[in-house]
Amino acid sequence: MEISAALVDRLRGAVSRDRLLDTAVQLVGVPSPTRSAKGAADCLAAILTNDGFEVERPAADWPESPAVVAHLRSGKAGQTIQFNGHLDTVHLPFIPPRVSDGKLYGSGAIDMKGGLAAAVEAMRVLRDTKILAGGDVLLTAADLHEAPWGDMGQLKALIREGYVGNAVLIPEYLSDRLAVMGRGMAIVEVDITRDGVPVHEVVGGLDQPRVIAAGADLIARLEQLDQRLSDRRHALGDRESFFIGQVAAGEIYNQSPTQFKLTGTRRWLPGADVDQVEKQIHEVMEAVGKRSGIQVQQHFKRVCDPFELDPQLPLVDDFQSAYLAVTGKTLPLGSKPFLDDGNLLNSLAGVPAITHGPAGQGAHTLEEVVPVSELERVALVYALTAVRFCQTAR
Repeated sequence: MEISAALVDRLRGAVSRDRLLDTAVQLVGVPSPTRSAKGAADCLAAILTNDGFEVERPAADWPESPAVVAHLRSGKAGQTIQFNGHLDTVHLPFIPPRVSDGKLYGSGAIDMKGGLAAAVEAMRVLRDTKILAGGDVLLTAADLHEAPWGDMGQLKALIREGYVGNAVLIPEYLSDRLAVMGRGMAIVEVDITRDGVPVHEVVGGLDQPRVIAAGADLIARLEQLDQRLSDRRHALGDRESFFIGQVAAGEIYNQSPTQFKLTGTRRWLPGADVDQVEKQIHEVMEAVGKRSGIQVQQHFKRVCDPFELDPQLPLVDDFQSAYLAVTGKTLPLGSKPFLDDGNLLNSLAGVPAITHGPAGQGAHTLEEVVPVSELERVALVYALTAVRFCQTAR
């Protein structure tokens, strides 16, 4: 089905700002740190059930917070488009929802309960207008997304259990490009230790193996590794990297501690050998571990693999056509700076997944905010993409 001005007007008129905002406020209003998203999942399931959708609650390897699955079926042959998101938020103090000057504030407003609310509204629009010429819409929402507390395990289980469409839209907060490439990522945790107990600097501390000096050596070597990795760049601009985000040691300024901890990320491009990526880290740790009296342990936690999308895929054309019809322009092709469920769906499920959500601010901070107009825009783009994609298989 082609996207005419009349079709855009019809669907835009079916988007209810009040209904969409109410859904977003309800979801944001339920605290749901990773591994504790049951309340938000129950809230979403109740909203969808009250709206008359067919709802399932598969445990998906996490019975503490069963996932939410909803269906909109056209009853005609065609493809299934999946709207997928996560209900959990990072572990920061809870900020309740607040609406001011046309913007929604609160925990998860932009990452990503607002986007999920927009996806729900898209389903309502498609249901109310009965515009689907064929195919189905599948909505999935899970816990266990945010690292390091989660490992996307619930989504992995949903994929294994067959809750996957022919293509996926993910309302995460990427809005300025159409990401056709994303890097893989691992979390690297390092412990440097010495035997014994913490002691005062002047009561034997000077004579102890120095875990902080070993940590400084480790940091220098990882910075050198990052410099070498900077030469490995994708045509779209992103590069391979090692990033140090946390270091910790000692309890007081004049104590010889027994432990130094470092946590960082290693990101790699499509086509990289992950075994070699991990081996590089191991070689750095071996070099630091040669210092007398020092033990080094490292954990390489592989979170997601990289992916690349063929820009010629029908999904890409359908999405760009919908975005053009709503905004009057198309998105430039680019890379995804972060990783999300799309990496997993592309690499594990083998289905194309596009990440596109509302433009907002404050993801992973205490100041999350999203304009309500952006939620309306995403709902309309998703509905139009579904109209194009779900028609009889091409």
